Amino acid sequence: MTTDPGLAGWLQLTLTPGLGAATLRGLLQKYGLPENVLAAGRAELVRQVGPQTLQALDSPGVASAVERALAWLAQSGHSIVTLADAAYPRLLLEIADPPALLYCRGRAELLNRPALAVVGSRNATAQGARNAEQFARAFSAAGLTIVSGLAQGIDAAAHRGGLAADGATIAVLGTGVDNVYPKANAALAEEIATRGLLVSEFPLGTQALAHHFPRRNRLISGLAQGCLVVEAALGSGSLITARSAAEQGREVFALPGSIHSPLSKGCHALIKQGAKLAESAEDVLSELASFRRTGFASTRAPASAAADEPLLECMGFDPVDVDSLCARAGLPAESVSADLLRLELAGRVAALPGGLYQRLN
Repeated sequence: MTTDPGLAGWLQLTLTPGLGAATLRGLLQKYGLPENVLAAGRAELVRQVGPQTLQALDSPGVASAVERALAWLAQSGHSIVTLADAAYPRLLLEIADPPALLYCRGRAELLNRPALAVVGSRNATAQGARNAEQFARAFSAAGLTIVSGLAQGIDAAAHRGGLAADGATIAVLGTGVDNVYPKANAALAEEIATRGLLVSEFPLGTQALAHHFPRRNRLISGLAQGCLVVEAALGSGSLITARSAAEQGREVFALPGSIHSPLSKGCHALIKQGAKLAESAEDVLSELASFRRTGFASTRAPASAAADEPLLECMGFDPVDVDSLCARAGLPAESVSADLLRLELAGRVAALPGGLYQRLN
């Protein structure tokens, strides 16, 4: 829980409709702490914020919102971190527009731990999700906290990997911290709140609005020393996170993929633009010069991973249908289908929509 005695002032300013982040920063630069802003004469403040915003500042609605936030704060595991707190994440102070405060549920100390952002497509392939979880697990074992956005697909897989080791994970939300989105990840969010951290700059009760998610992406990258993009189409929001990371002076990494996959094109574009190609967790860790890793599990696959399964060699790593596999392997459909089922049950092949299969290792 925050130890800031002026928290009510921070809440009053941040919960005032019409008082945008840039205006708030200007007020803090001019007057100092929120209590100084609120103590300023209203005739002076109106010139800074306008009459409508000034009226909202002192309204019963804002007073009620402040009380609700303070009641939320009183619950176990909840905290609010302001710019004036020593616990405020140091890396966010380096970005152009740090939020005035953060609503936190879980282990707020993770905000100042070494971290890596891992992001990617919501519509991830089975291999992409597997890669994200394995890489995140390796980073977490090395001592990095995994930062992502709680979306389905790559984000969710990255969070699961982060929770599997000591580094844990931070989920940066595009909603209020009390409003999990998407609902499909509600159980994962509860696990993160218990063992990691849910964090948001948006007021409690904020719903999922499209323009919130690009804004929260700057915090995903801002909290981390680097950003790894696992899968991304050319129009993916993950590329916004990668761009934010580059603008913030963070390292940007991308996993290469099949030249035929739309979910690889965003990663390939990043690599063309200067992102560092990552084939293993070691490739990323070796570039984070200021980070000293602890325990670490390699993500490099054994060279002989498919030596005992000729059908895997025929598959390659691109999605493939049964007829094509029959032609490559010179085997009847019944035999290939039986082998695919066995490999799928063993976790070495994934069935995809449209009758396609993909090798996982």
